Amino acid sequence: MENEKHHIVPYRTYAIILLILLVLTFLSVAITHIDLGSWSVTGALAFASIKSALVLIYFMHLKFDELYIRVMVGGVFVLFAAVLIVTLLDYIFI
Repeated sequence: MENEKHHIVPYRTYAIILLILLVLTFLSVAITHIDLGSWSVTGALAFASIKSALVLIYFMHLKFDELYIRVMVGGVFVLFAAVLIVTLLDYIFI
């Protein structure tokens, strides 16, 4: 624990990420009011994935973590994408 590096991220970066998250939240709510058929769910899930990636990278400081941790988180996202694709294929073709 003594050899840990502390990364100081400016407040401006956090404010920008917060604004981006707010815009994406409003867009994900707005997409539910537009009739896109089965693509509404896909769009909302895409916005949610982008928001979760931003939170992981900036607020949970994954950007500054070791490579093996980033690879494990990337593997979780690949597994999530595979489950999501199978679910959406079932949703679209039924």
